[in-house]
This record gives sequence, C-alpha cells and structure tokens, in this order.
Amino acid sequence: MLAIGDKVVYPMHGAGVIEAIEEHEVLGTKQNYYVLTMPYGAMRVMIPMENVAHVGLREVIDRLDICKVWEVLKTTPEPLNANWNRRFNHNLAKIKTGNIFEVAAVVRNLALQDKEKKLSTGERRLLDIARQILISELVLACDKDAVSIEECVIRSINENTSGN
Repeated sequence: MLAIGDKVVYPMHGAGVIEAIEEHEVLGTKQNYYVLTMPYGAMRVMIPMENVAHVGLREVIDRLDICKVWEVLKTTPEPLNANWNRRFNHNLAKIKTGNIFEVAAVVRNLALQDKEKKLSTGERRLLDIARQILISELVLACDKDAVSIEECVIRSINENTSGN
C-alpha cells in the first residue's frame, strides 16, 4: 500500500507525490482517494484507492533504472513506420503502458524524427506529452529541477546524431 509522501507515476499524466489520503463521497458512494500533487504541470489528481492497479499507478523508478533511461535515450532509434497513423497509434500505446523505458523510446524516436523531418501537429503533441511524463518522473527520481533534467534529456538524444 502506498503512503503519504510516496513518489508515484500516473500513466499519461506523469509523476507526483501523494500529499494526502482523503475520503470523498461521489454519487452516494464513499471511497478513499490518493491525492497526488503533480509538480511538473502544477496539477492535483485524486485516484480512488481501489482503482490503483487498474490505472497503473506505480512507484517512481530507482537509481538503477535512471541509468537505463539514459541508455534508452542514447541508443539507436527503432525503424519508424512510414504510415503516420500507425506510427502515432504505436507511440500512443507505448506511452499508455506507463513504462518509463517505452516513454523514453517515444521521446527519443520522435525528437530525432523531428530533426530530420518536422513532425505533424499530432505527433508534436504526442512528443510534448511523452516528454512531460519522462521529465516529471526523472525530476522526482533524480531529485533535480525540471530545467536540468530537460537539458540532460536533450543532450542524451543529441548523442544519437553525433555518432555516440
């Protein structure tokens, strides 16, 4: 069970800290909720405690996984599907998993594609969402500010184009 002060990730929203556990009545039913503060984006989210497994709420990655994220950002991107719609759906599915490594791969792939050929509006939005999710978790995992983490992400991705 999660506790107040735990750092967690809510897939498709990013990382936050459990600031409270509160009981609320919704549609005549009382439930306990985790109340999350999402530092990156200044959002407050309430998640019913009984839905935690269903929504994919998980703890923030540890130090070993942080190193793996940086490696994902530096590795050669996977070949991209030429069909925009399939590529978009594939990347969206990866983000929805809540897996930080999948999200990092989406950020890497779309950022590198944007350098070669500008992204469509839809893919640009998807890149922004994936980048926010990635940075929000790394901010909490590394205990650094968002600007520093974003610079590190950009630097790691740029190593792909400079021949590693």
